[in-house]
Amino acid sequence: MYEAAGGPVATIAPRLVEFAVLARELHVTRAAEELGIPQPTLSRRMARLEQELGIALLVRSGRRVWLTAAGQALRRSVDDAVAELNLGLRQVLLDADPGRGRVDLGFVHTLGPVVVPRLLQEFRARNPGIRFELHQEAHDTMLTRLHAGTIDVCLTSPMPADPDLSTRPLSDQRLICLVPAGHPLARRQRVSLAELAQESFVGLKPGYGIRRITDEWCNGAGFTPQLTFQGDDIDTVRGLVAAGLGLALLPREPGRLPPGTIELPVTPEAARTIGVVWPRDRPETPPVTLFREFLIDRGGALLRN
Repeated sequence: MYEAAGGPVATIAPRLVEFAVLARELHVTRAAEELGIPQPTLSRRMARLEQELGIALLVRSGRRVWLTAAGQALRRSVDDAVAELNLGLRQVLLDADPGRGRVDLGFVHTLGPVVVPRLLQEFRARNPGIRFELHQEAHDTMLTRLHAGTIDVCLTSPMPADPDLSTRPLSDQRLICLVPAGHPLARRQRVSLAELAQESFVGLKPGYGIRRITDEWCNGAGFTPQLTFQGDDIDTVRGLVAAGLGLALLPREPGRLPPGTIELPVTPEAARTIGVVWPRDRPETPPVTLFREFLIDRGGALLRN
């Protein structure tokens, strides 16, 4: 068997397409005319294909040909492969269509319940044909997927300092301390961050942006927060606070306060910046560019409302 880097297909693929046309026509002249090449050129290429594979594919009689058993088997495989490739190409072209394409959007979990639906609702009102694949991920995971090309653009915090990524800040969210209604601190109007050093916390796992921000915030006050529960979902964290299982340092989100909890302003104040992140030098499809520009134009206002 003929071997090459990436297997035999890497070298003989163009001749396989020509073989498929000849296998359909069973006539060298007609196949050459359809392919737009001279008849002798097609004959030489088919002879070379057989030589490289070490298999007889055709029985020749003048300008007519018949397929051997091996030729018939190869034709079925080539036809299936070409059909699959054409299907894939049509999907790629559809995804890049300015009016009907697809955007792979990543976002941190805290933006999922309210912010992202609000953004998509307004954007789709203007661009109803564009489709979205949504990826609700941890901050670090999203940046990895941006580099890998499996996400087009993401909404996250904090803004990464990565030369391969472009960023645009959109809005700031003030951080608060969420406490159970029965906790002694619940009667306070404000709390100092240093006062919380001995408290038990609940929060998100490492890798989430808000976890990194709050860890740095506490470290700046001279302590490392002790987390008794670590999860993947911000609403679960709020529920754990309501159940009295610990305090949480979270972004302030009006309308998202669970029953049985109190939001306390914290001194010194801290905030997280939410922004758009996308690959710096990677070509974008028109739908991705359209949505990214919408986020830059309208995202800040929708995040603040």
